[in-house]
Amino acid sequence: MAQDLKRLKRIGWGVRSVFALGIAASLAGNVLHASDNVISQAISAWSPVALLLAVELISRIPARRGALSAVRLGATAVIAGIAAWVSYWHMVGVATRYGEADSSAYLLPFSVDGLIVVASISLVEIGGRIRTLTEAASVSEPAPSPADVVESKSVYTNEDIWGPETSAAPVPTVQVAPAPAVKKTPVKRVTPRPVSAEKVAKAAAKMPDAPVSQIAAKAGVSVSTARRHLAALRVTDASPSAPLPAETPALAAA
Repeated sequence: MAQDLKRLKRIGWGVRSVFALGIAASLAGNVLHASDNVISQAISAWSPVALLLAVELISRIPARRGALSAVRLGATAVIAGIAAWVSYWHMVGVATRYGEADSSAYLLPFSVDGLIVVASISLVEIGGRIRTLTEAASVSEPAPSPADVVESKSVYTNEDIWGPETSAAPVPTVQVAPAPAVKKTPVKRVTPRPVSAEKVAKAAAKMPDAPVSQIAAKAGVSVSTARRHLAALRVTDASPSAPLPAETPALAAA
């Protein structure tokens, strides 16, 4: 079917060339017979051009209804008759002017008009056969479903993108020895000294021989608080035999 379609298209172009040659001969005869001005030449050239356009339309555009097709063919036949009548007498006049005998001058236009009629009918027939084969080919080939189209456009494999996979050399495996477990030593939590203890320690350092009451007053704490912090300082910082600061007789009696 595809080969027949190509062959018909090639024949169609050949027939179209023959038809154009006949139209060109008729056009030349009409223009040569007209007066030597542009308007007369355009008027005489119109009928072959109209026939050319009409045949091209009916050969390329199909008619779906019988009545419209009949009207179109009838109009084309009328245009062809007008073009044949006008070009016949124009070509007779041109042939007579350029030395043809009476019989030849009257018979020569029939060859041009006959060629145009045969080529136009052949062109319409080939156009119809091409449309028939094209419609048959479109019916015989099922259209792809939307799902197939989406799948063919969206599904890709690694081989489609990166090419076929090549076998690479095996990578040697290295066994790593486990790291030895590290013992976590418990962290001894150190309770920070209170602020009052720091004050008492600074006051005691400045006045080593002062009584507890003066150290308490210097640090801004109570005597009992100063005595407690001084006892702690004696245990941690000083030697066991270090004496405490002297106390007043009133505080010692208390």
